[in-house]
Amino acid sequence: MQLSLSRADLIRTHNFIGGRWVDSSGRTFGVRDPSNDSTIAEVVDSDGSDARAAVDAAHAALPMWRAAPARARAQTLKRWHALIQQHEEDLARIISREQGKPLAEARGEILYAASYVEWFAEEATRCYGDVIPETVRGRKMLVIKEGVGVVAAITPWNFPAAMIARKIAPALAAGCTVVAKPAEDTPLTSLALALLAEEAGVPAGVLNVVTASRSRAAELVDVWLADVRVRKITFTGSTPVGKHLARESSSTLKRLSLELGGNAPFIVFDDADVDASVDGLMAAKFRNGGQTCVSPNRVFVQAAVHDAFVEKLVARVAALRVGPPSDAGSQIGPMINQQAIRKIERHIADALAHGARLVVGGTRVLDSEGPNYLAPAVLTGATAAMLLAKEETFGPVAAVFRFDTEDEVLAAANGTPYGLAAYFYSRDLKRIWRVSAAIECGIVGINEGLVSSETAPFGGIKESGYGREGSRHGLDDYMDVKYLCQGGLS
Repeated sequence: MQLSLSRADLIRTHNFIGGRWVDSSGRTFGVRDPSNDSTIAEVVDSDGSDARAAVDAAHAALPMWRAAPARARAQTLKRWHALIQQHEEDLARIISREQGKPLAEARGEILYAASYVEWFAEEATRCYGDVIPETVRGRKMLVIKEGVGVVAAITPWNFPAAMIARKIAPALAAGCTVVAKPAEDTPLTSLALALLAEEAGVPAGVLNVVTASRSRAAELVDVWLADVRVRKITFTGSTPVGKHLARESSSTLKRLSLELGGNAPFIVFDDADVDASVDGLMAAKFRNGGQTCVSPNRVFVQAAVHDAFVEKLVARVAALRVGPPSDAGSQIGPMINQQAIRKIERHIADALAHGARLVVGGTRVLDSEGPNYLAPAVLTGATAAMLLAKEETFGPVAAVFRFDTEDEVLAAANGTPYGLAAYFYSRDLKRIWRVSAAIECGIVGINEGLVSSETAPFGGIKESGYGREGSRHGLDDYMDVKYLCQGGLS
C-alpha cells in the first residue's frame, strides 16, 4: 500500500481477536481506493468461525471488564482518546484513501470520533443509580445500572472512524465488551483504531474487530444474531438490513440500537434569512459529497423566496471544487463506488423524465482521475412523484421543491416512512415552535445545518430506527437497569 504515514504499522490487515492479530480463514478481499478504483490492501475475509472466536474472547473478558471500577475504564478510554488525537494525521490519511473524502474533512472526522471517546470516558464516572424512598419500614430499595454484556457493532463506510467510535466508546464505558465488523469498503480505519486501543491498555478480548467481504458479511453477522451470549446489536446502515437484524435477533431477545435510512427535508420559509439558509444547506448537503445519513434529501422552498434561493444556491454549487482527496483544494471527492454513481444518475434521469430541470452539474467529471467523480447538482421543479422524493440519493444532488403554505410543506415533509433528521429556516418565533412540534423526526436543525455533537442524542423514529448515540442517553442504551430490594432492616 503506497500511503505516506508517520506510523506505517497503523495499516493492519488481520483480525483483532482476544488481543491478538490473527488470520484464521486464510482468505482475503481487496480494499479499494474510490478515487481510482485501485486495490490498496488485502484484509482478512472472515467467516463464521472468526465470528465465534470473537464472541468467545469478548465473553471471556466480560466479567473482568464489567467489574473494573468506572474510573479505571474511563482512564483507559482517555488514553485511547489521546492516542487518536496524537495520530490524527495518519488516521485522516487512511480514511481519505479508503473512503474518498477530502483530507480536510477526514481530519475533521478524526476529531469528531475522538470527541465521542472523550465524552464517554467522562460519562463512565457519572452513571448514577437511584435510592427509592422507603415504602415499608425496614426495606431499602435501590436502582443500579449494569452493562448489557457482549455488544456486536456493525458500522457503515461513510464515517469509518466516527461511527465505530460512537459505538465502541459507550459500550466500553458501560462495562460491555465488543465484537465489531466494519464496512467492507473501509476496514483499515477501524483496524488502526483497534491498534491504538490496544496500545491504550484496553485488555485482551474487550475489543475485537473482524473484517469480511460483502459476500461473507451475512455469514459472520448471522453467528452473532444466533449467539445468546451477544446481548446487544448496534447497527448503522440501511432500513432493510436493520429490519433483518431486528427479525433475526428476536429469538434471543437482544437489545437493538438501529440508526437507519433517512429522507431529510430542508425547509426554507418566506421569512427566513435566505443567505443563512443557503449556507446551512451547503454545510448539511455537500459534506462528504452528500454521503451522510442526515444529508437533506428534499429541499422545500416557499414560493416568495424560491427564485432568490435557487439563484444563490446554484452559484455556490457551481463553485464547488471536485477533485482527488489528496488535493488540498478539493471540496467534493469521489463517490464510494460505481453502484453509488449509478443510483445518483438514475435519480437524476427519473427526475428529468418527471419534469424536473437540471440547473447545474449532475454529470461525471475527472475521467482521467477515476470513474467515481460526479459534479454536484441542483434540480428544480422536484415533485413527490420522483424517486429522489422517496429514496435517499446519498450523493451531491440538491433537489428543490416549491411550496406555498406551512400546512402543505409539513404534510410533504412528514409524508415518508423515515424520520431521522429535518431542517428548517424561519425568523418567526411562533412558527419555529409550531414546526418543531409538528415535524416527525429524531433530530431537528432550526436555522442550523450542522447538528451532530457528541453531547446530543443522535437517532431517528419511524423506519429510521430507534435508540440513541451520543449524550447521556447514548450510555443508557448500553446498560440494563437492576432494582435491588433489601428487607429485614428494621
